[in-house]
Amino acid sequence: MAGRRLGQHFLIRPCILERIASAACPEAEPLVIEIGPGKGALTSHLLRRAEHLIAIEIDKDLAAHLAEAYAEEPRLTVIAQDILATDLRQWPATVIAGNLPYYITSPILEKVLPLGPPLRRAVFLVQKEVAERITARPGSRDYGYLSVFTRFYSRPEMLFKVPPGAFSPPPKVDSAVVRLTIEPAGERLGITDASRFLTFLRACFAQKRKTLRNNLSRLYGQQALDAQSEAGLRAEQLSLEQFADLYQRLEAFRADS
Repeated sequence: MAGRRLGQHFLIRPCILERIASAACPEAEPLVIEIGPGKGALTSHLLRRAEHLIAIEIDKDLAAHLAEAYAEEPRLTVIAQDILATDLRQWPATVIAGNLPYYITSPILEKVLPLGPPLRRAVFLVQKEVAERITARPGSRDYGYLSVFTRFYSRPEMLFKVPPGAFSPPPKVDSAVVRLTIEPAGERLGITDASRFLTFLRACFAQKRKTLRNNLSRLYGQQALDAQSEAGLRAEQLSLEQFADLYQRLEAFRADS
């Protein structure tokens, strides 16, 4: 099967599919995007809650099968395309949902979350370890760049875990459902250049065991860092708000130099 060649594990347990659809669309939504619909198990649940559903599937065979199965359903549009090569801004979706393969979860989040309004919510089934990283708090073992990036654009929640037996074929790992309520923090934090701020964040976490002074010295120089009280800390110790404050001070120092 083509889906297996791509490493896909299809969620088949109806009660979990309904819980995901309910989390994505607690009430009717005008336009929903589903990433990786596969055989359409979640698609049928989302269609009950969406006025129009766009399903984007990289596997051409699965996409063709899904389009044929729903040939009489005008509210469903099936697109055979790689989600990472798709311009999602062409559709004013309010919700995005899907079962994300582990190896492209981060790239998909980096593509989806910056969309902002009218997108209000993203609900994804991901590997449990990834869900723990997405929702991690400062000071925890799982806290890293993905945690801060996600919180910069949204309010993340882990809703529930999903056992391997809910899939066909069963994966070797547990999964979890996360809900990301879109709440861009740039304006609140005074960040006017999101791309530059994210470059700063990546540098902060470049080597997790090293201090911010070590990780940021190439970007800002030792003199600027020596003036910051956080320089001797590790990135995992700072919250999003603390990162934003440090970033603005370092940028101001560089501008005045």
